[in-house]
Amino acid sequence: MALYFGNATDSLVTDALAGFARVHADLVVHDVEHDFVRALLSSPERRVGLVSGGGSGHEPLHIGFVGEGMLDAACPGRVFASPHNRQIFVASRAVAREEGVLHLVKNYTGDRINFGIASERLVHEGISCARVLIDDDLASESADIAAGRRGTGATVLVEKILGAAADTGMGLSDLAALGTDVVARCRSLSVASTAHTVPTTGRAAFELASGSLEYGVGIHGERAERTVPQRPLRELVGEMTEALLGSLGLVRGDSVIVLVNGLGAMTRLEQYAVANEAARILDARGVAMERALVGDFVTALDMRGFSLSLLAADAQTLMLYDAPARTPAWPC
Repeated sequence: MALYFGNATDSLVTDALAGFARVHADLVVHDVEHDFVRALLSSPERRVGLVSGGGSGHEPLHIGFVGEGMLDAACPGRVFASPHNRQIFVASRAVAREEGVLHLVKNYTGDRINFGIASERLVHEGISCARVLIDDDLASESADIAAGRRGTGATVLVEKILGAAADTGMGLSDLAALGTDVVARCRSLSVASTAHTVPTTGRAAFELASGSLEYGVGIHGERAERTVPQRPLRELVGEMTEALLGSLGLVRGDSVIVLVNGLGAMTRLEQYAVANEAARILDARGVAMERALVGDFVTALDMRGFSLSLLAADAQTLMLYDAPARTPAWPC
């Protein structure tokens, strides 16, 4: 049994958020009463505030991407739990601009409900609000899953691109349309060899036989439909990359941004090996890897695994991706 370092299980998120705000006081402000983080500085060109959020345990998402060029505010919930609609409402009201606020929401029931309630309250107060629903997880694409694809690793790419677009002065409806288009061009797959440790029990969320992988695992520890034998990385990443390319319909001559995202307990050494194998497949298929991002961006506590995301990228996408951003976790 493994225990997290903390004062108490129920205070871990609060203590961490206070520490985060102290360490990054040059970039963010912590609203202690309503438990959200907002950017200290933001472009004066923005006409729309950007707000995201979700359960804690995925750090640096979302709080790590609050700052210049990305989010105006982020609302953390308890571990793997949606933020309360009151948090979202107050944060949105605090950062709304003349054209309102755009919510960037991962596709989970609790997030959809609470962001939806907050949106209704904002509109009631005369603040325009729109939503971009992020649903990039290929493993949960099934007619049997009524909620649709989950929102996973590509969330950070959506936040980066829409943050840069907001800095150009783009209006609410255009930002929402761009976000919907970007999401449609993103797909992700996750695999894990070990589940995360549940903070309240100190035990693994699920058990895997030695030498096995969960192929298509969720970032909250949702079991995959497939448990497969571990195999050489070239074979595993080859299958994942081919599946993502196929889902997006990418062909020779297309371009992508690649995200190799650690789920919490995977070394950077391994992550770069994943990137190498993905690049090898893309080269063979004639698809250009225009940009690549490697590291821990959307974690699942201490899960040992990774996600691989592809974003089909045109010239506008690359320009927005390359735009400067200064946040606690975005690599400069």
